[in-house]
Amino acid sequence: MLCALAGCRTPPATTPVTPEAQPRLVDAGSAAVDAGPGDAGSPPAPADAGRGDVEWFDVTPNGPSLGHLARGVIGDAGVPVGDHQIFPDTYASAEGVFTFRGGPSRTGGAWGTVPRNPRRLEVAWKVGTSESFEPWKGGAGWTGEPVIVRWPAVIRHSMPALKKLRQKDGFTEVIQGSLDGNVYFIDLATGRQSRPPLHTGNPIKGSVSLDPRAYPLLFVGQGIPWKAPIGVHVYDLISQKEVFFLSGNDANAPRQWRAFDSSGLLNRKTDSYVVGGENGLVYLLHLNTVFDPLALTLKVAPQVTRYRYREDGNSWFGVENSLSVAKNLAFFADNGGTIQALDMRTFTPLWAYDSGDDTDASLTLELEGGKPVLYTGCEVDKTGPRGKTWLRKLDGLTGTPTWQRSYACQGAKEPKKIDAGMFATNAVGTGDVSDLVFFTLARCPGPDNGTVLALDKATGEEVWKLDLPKYTWSSPTLIHDQGGASYLLQGGIDGKLRLIDARTGKELTYFALNEEIEASPAVFEDMVVLGTRQDHIWGLRVVGDDLTAAKSRGASR
Repeated sequence: MLCALAGCRTPPATTPVTPEAQPRLVDAGSAAVDAGPGDAGSPPAPADAGRGDVEWFDVTPNGPSLGHLARGVIGDAGVPVGDHQIFPDTYASAEGVFTFRGGPSRTGGAWGTVPRNPRRLEVAWKVGTSESFEPWKGGAGWTGEPVIVRWPAVIRHSMPALKKLRQKDGFTEVIQGSLDGNVYFIDLATGRQSRPPLHTGNPIKGSVSLDPRAYPLLFVGQGIPWKAPIGVHVYDLISQKEVFFLSGNDANAPRQWRAFDSSGLLNRKTDSYVVGGENGLVYLLHLNTVFDPLALTLKVAPQVTRYRYREDGNSWFGVENSLSVAKNLAFFADNGGTIQALDMRTFTPLWAYDSGDDTDASLTLELEGGKPVLYTGCEVDKTGPRGKTWLRKLDGLTGTPTWQRSYACQGAKEPKKIDAGMFATNAVGTGDVSDLVFFTLARCPGPDNGTVLALDKATGEEVWKLDLPKYTWSSPTLIHDQGGASYLLQGGIDGKLRLIDARTGKELTYFALNEEIEASPAVFEDMVVLGTRQDHIWGLRVVGDDLTAAKSRGASR
């Protein structure tokens, strides 16, 4: 029986491990969390502070919410804490989907538009994977989203492994991590493998991420230990070789489960990468990248800063979701259900919110009136097997709920523990559905079925509800057609990929892959790429009434 059916995602660490050798560290200590901007290591204010648009968010820490939280910041010698981390408003400088759900707001997953009035999905190609060990095997699991990039010409020519594809104008490549421990490279247009796979040695459960500058630099987090040390592998795609390894076996970690399901973000303004670990740490890698596309060389020399915290009453460390970021603010949740906001300039927590249970789905983010708001939902895990999943909208500056809504769910304790609730990252409406936010729930209300919901962003009221015969962990993906109409793609454990009218909730059509879907799709123009638990990566084409080629628009959000 597959792990999806058994209800497991991350097995507990059963035996203590010995931390591997660490670089020389400078401990910034466990400063009080409500310390102000005079903390040691705080960067000076930029010279253009206060001019024109908001450059960053100055937030006074919410002292009452932080009363039980203490933090420490640990960095390699000589690395400024936070390293002036302010993310640009536009994440990527090239065309594609570069990280889980597209970018720092975690609301994307699709690039471009699909043909007008989409009415069916058809197979363009299918690629097989190998297998690791039971129950993981091959294909892709949760979250399992690929990246898709249309390589700029100068970058494409810098990668010898592409061979003849280096000369192909407009070449677009799919990069998919697999539960077999390999990373696959596929020509989006043909479904043929575009270069040999990378062998990481351990199953990859999460989603890979690619440098949004379109540098040939790939980040791969691993989910399950198998044949090699587990952590985040960084690959140079010019040489197809590993150039850095961030071990999850960290002497500073509060938890000795070493996996990385989180898909990180790269700040192209500061050449830094931020990612959460299931060992309970949040990492900032200052990469020191040197890339010469003419000499065909790429080098990194990362320096590592770690955010470590402890909270009274919460011993469930571990970050499985992917961090969301707005300028200098980062947001994440842990296995105990604590949601935090960090000022990344100083790694100072600004507020903490107790969601009530494990929160593995990534928080989505958008700006309202220039200020960040968050959408989130929790599981029925420690409160289970029967309980409620809570869906919420939070003020990103204070952590205060704007609204919250609960739904009954049912997991199980016997014969194996099975969790319920929200595992899929929600989709934030844009365009003609900019008033809606979409949630997908697993085993709600019953132990087998699932639900897709559209809620009003302003009030949290239910606008429509689509019941599914089987549960799903796959994230809903919002797509727009050339006429501006909005649709959802929703995969399920029943092996169907559904096309749903995002305004009404009507199921328009589905394609039966007949293979269990846990992973989330990535979309590039009219092509949908999705892995399954039955050792395959699928390329599906969205076909509409307008048979002209899909027209690109926008960048990853």
